[in-house]
Amino acid sequence: MEFETLKPEIDRIIAGTSGNTEEKLTAICELLRNSVPYYDWVGFYFKNGDKEELKLRSYAGEPTDHTIIPFGKGICGQVAVSNENFVVPDVKAQDNYIACSIHVKAEVVIPLFVNGENIGQIDIDSHTPDPFTPEDEAFLEYVNRQVATIL
Repeated sequence: MEFETLKPEIDRIIAGTSGNTEEKLTAICELLRNSVPYYDWVGFYFKNGDKEELKLRSYAGEPTDHTIIPFGKGICGQVAVSNENFVVPDVKAQDNYIACSIHVKAEVVIPLFVNGENIGQIDIDSHTPDPFTPEDEAFLEYVNRQVATIL
């Protein structure tokens, strides 16, 4: 997958005059899920007010029961605390993994910062074992920087 070809599409969604923030986040989720063969579920979680938990805001893929995730729990909850990217090549090897689907083999979570504060994250689940590369991380960091401009 050539991520450089997706950057202008992300920019177009962000800069678009139509659609509110929720619609733009969902459009980004759908674009990524439909464009990257091994992105089987794409979602944005954000800090839930003053609570020490994340709340699912927008996603593309199968519905999930995990709409609220406590800080420290699962891969997303760990990223909320660590403020660092977390790439999981094999979810079965993770003790603190929250299974969203029996089909998920790998996951990547990238924190989303606004004014230096971790306010959320993009979460990608894959049905493909160990698909994520440093290029995925760099691209998803770019996506989050663009999303931060509309939050």
